[in-house]
Amino acid sequence: MAGLDGDSLAELLWLGLLLVALIGWYVSGRARPRLGVVLQHALVWVFLFAGVVALYGLRDRLDRTLFPARPVADAAGRIVLLRAQDGHFYARAEVNGTPVRFLVDTGASDILLSREDARRVGIDPDALAYYGTARTANGIVRMARVRLETLRLGPIESRDVPAWVGAGEMSGSLLGMSYLAHFARITIDGDRMTLEPRRP
Repeated sequence: MAGLDGDSLAELLWLGLLLVALIGWYVSGRARPRLGVVLQHALVWVFLFAGVVALYGLRDRLDRTLFPARPVADAAGRIVLLRAQDGHFYARAEVNGTPVRFLVDTGASDILLSREDARRVGIDPDALAYYGTARTANGIVRMARVRLETLRLGPIESRDVPAWVGAGEMSGSLLGMSYLAHFARITIDGDRMTLEPRRP
């Protein structure tokens, strides 16, 4: 179909199958008094199977919508992130044991925590010395140097991680190249970002 790539066409087909399953379920329910018991049970299983198959086919879209920041480790140990609806990649990591949602920003030099996230992970932003500056989506912000006891992304945990805390208003925390450079390779294929760890 013109204007649709392969992924979009596949999603359209899966949505069509799911719609057929739902309509079939509804119609069979209304016609149940006129159907035999065996036929009723057969239709229930047919439409249930079609619905499950359709949901499986739409699993990537559901993941992007419901869990866009959840990192998934594949069989090779690579971390896979799905593109969110706003077009960006986010990663839910644990900082000092506390979940933090990061925007994965290959254009950022360092890890930059918002004041809110810093406070959540046990850092008092009011007690910091803000002597650095960084350009963010909200403009220039002053920064304070900190070290994170632990940062865990999927199965990979790093200790004593250098980072910064922003003094001004930020829409969220950034995961920049000072952390991403520890991976051997970063690739983007469609709506998937894959982080391949370095081998020992």
